Amino acid sequence: MSSTDESSLFLTAIKFAAVKHRDQRRKDAKATPYINHPIEVADTLWQIGKVHDMVTIVGALLHDTLEDTDTTPEEIQNLFGAEVLAVVSEVTDDKRLPKQQRKLKQIEHAPHISTRAKQLKLADKICNVYDIAHSPPKNWSLKRRQEYLDWSEQVVAGLRGVNPILDAHYDATLSDARAALARSISV
Repeated sequence: MSSTDESSLFLTAIKFAAVKHRDQRRKDAKATPYINHPIEVADTLWQIGKVHDMVTIVGALLHDTLEDTDTTPEEIQNLFGAEVLAVVSEVTDDKRLPKQQRKLKQIEHAPHISTRAKQLKLADKICNVYDIAHSPPKNWSLKRRQEYLDWSEQVVAGLRGVNPILDAHYDATLSDARAALARSISV
């Protein structure tokens, strides 16, 4: 794929994700526009993880569209191709399942997904762990935030080894998040 084709694919993915997530907000106190999250995941892959594979980057931009919008697999396949659809599908939870079952499936599934999906999932967890510490969902108790960190660590255990830079960044982000939560207890 030429750099022009990659740039076009990237811009199409940003626009597609922005349209699909246009009415969604994160659950933090500021109600941050949801699109900021997939952009942050893609940026984490590119800047921190040094992942410059466009299928993975586009997958990051689209990673929540199947799960959280009216996007169909056919739309992703037609616009972005089978490889992007495969990556997005690998990181998509089945919303028909109860939340606890979905969380358990992420832990069980993590060691068996592709390298691209592992890197994407790891960047997603990095971003979510950071947000849990610094701009958490407004109704989440400290206990729930701590439980999220513990659960994310179990998921990440199955993702390790494909990108040591992302592994180390997750570890640092988790450590910082735990410290931030500990400080909030002592305040």
